Amino acid sequence: MATVDDLRALERLIKALPADKVAKLAEMPGVKEKMGSGFIPNPGQQQLAFDSLADEIFYGGTAGGGKTDLLLGAALTGHQRSLILRRTNKEASRFIRRFSEMIGHRNGWNGQLQTFSFEDGRIVEFGGCQLEDDKQKFKGEPKDLIGFDEVSDFSESQFRFIKGWNRSAKKGQRCRVIATGNPPTTPEGFWVVKYWGPWLDETHPNPAKPGELRWFTTIGGEDTEVDGPGPHLIDGELIKARSRTFIPARLDDNPDLADGGDYAAVLAALPAGLREAYKDGKFTSVPNDDDWQVIPTIWIMAAQERWREDGHTGLQMTAVGMDCAGGGKDAAVIAPRYGGWYSPLQTVQGDITADGSAMAAVVVRHRKDGCPVIVDVGGGYAGAVIERFKDNGIAYSRFDGSAASVASAKGSGLRFANKRAEAIWRFREELDPDQEGGSAVALPPDPELRADLASFRYTVGARGIQIESKEDIKKRIGRSPNKGDAAVMCLSEGNKAAARRMNGSYGRTPKAVLGYANSKRR
Repeated sequence: MATVDDLRALERLIKALPADKVAKLAEMPGVKEKMGSGFIPNPGQQQLAFDSLADEIFYGGTAGGGKTDLLLGAALTGHQRSLILRRTNKEASRFIRRFSEMIGHRNGWNGQLQTFSFEDGRIVEFGGCQLEDDKQKFKGEPKDLIGFDEVSDFSESQFRFIKGWNRSAKKGQRCRVIATGNPPTTPEGFWVVKYWGPWLDETHPNPAKPGELRWFTTIGGEDTEVDGPGPHLIDGELIKARSRTFIPARLDDNPDLADGGDYAAVLAALPAGLREAYKDGKFTSVPNDDDWQVIPTIWIMAAQERWREDGHTGLQMTAVGMDCAGGGKDAAVIAPRYGGWYSPLQTVQGDITADGSAMAAVVVRHRKDGCPVIVDVGGGYAGAVIERFKDNGIAYSRFDGSAASVASAKGSGLRFANKRAEAIWRFREELDPDQEGGSAVALPPDPELRADLASFRYTVGARGIQIESKEDIKKRIGRSPNKGDAAVMCLSEGNKAAARRMNGSYGRTPKAVLGYANSKRR
């Protein structure tokens, strides 16, 4: 494979050639197009990403790896209709300056439409997607290249919605999505670790090598890896899968920045968390928490590091948390817990979530030891499921987040605005590593669960501690934090319900200790 040193040597040789030799070189097949495009990929990682056959490429990792130039260069070579996005319009304006430098002019620029048009019919559009609903601006018009710069700044729903228009009516036209970026520096960006899980999730059961193609489609509402492009028979329909890959970006492969060493020094001087993300390209680095984030991300990650697959051995199931859905796009989530140890959370999507009998059957399959089911009744979707629980003698407890709370936070003595605030804050307290004996909670290494728990924000007002509404969280992160809600419910009401069951006392609420010992099978 060619190296940066090889590239520099080749550049010196070309510059030493007489003008007539350079002209002849430019006429060689494949060279003329490259030299006239305004973009030639750097050898190494950028070249690998440029040449990848994947339908969806993530070129990311360290800062300074030539990620933005890859997007712009791809739009200049081989694509007819391109859309290049940043999260905000201000950030997108930087593309325009760099793009003008690459092509050497601003001819064909339409400021109103934010497009460059070329004489051969090619169009490159630039845009921002600052608000969640801004994704609607980009529907309806097919694009054979869609590029997301700093993809972890986008919500997952924005990414999935916009890439749905990645197609072309032109026969034989290559269509692809290129995402670039560094490791996420906020909890809202954790979704990229799950989306490109075989490459980025250290706990993935079947890891992939950089540049390796893996194939994915949607089965039962879930992103599912399949064997090859297909077509695959899914629900009676033949579906072709789309391929994904991840290629790490490295500063050393970008001669424009690697030569002087100044940029490397800047990255080395960053604070620890940012340095791990931008200089080292670690997708497991701890992101910067919001000032009003309820649960510190490092506490969540510590709870996930404590998790072991056999951590429930010899324990009795304490409770099952159930966050309901009503048949819409949101998933229902089931969170079983054994003392402090959580089983991997189960998601259910589609029409089954609106069928009370079917959802009750799903819960029964995961419920053990006669434990109570904690059901979220706040959304109005739980009625039919509860009726089935009653019919079958299944112990359950209602969780109504809007109900009044008479409790207060440890240490500060602050009251809670409602039961939801109390439950989420209690979850924070149980994850606190500085409590006596440390935290007993062990959470499965699920990137989406980690992002959900880190998404909770709070304020303090006249009513006490108030948690940001679920609807506002959904607007901010682009989805509902259902896994986080199910885990929280299971812990808060689960202890109380389990204590009533084990002690046979419904007139008082005995203290239920979270530790494993009290959940031992009797």
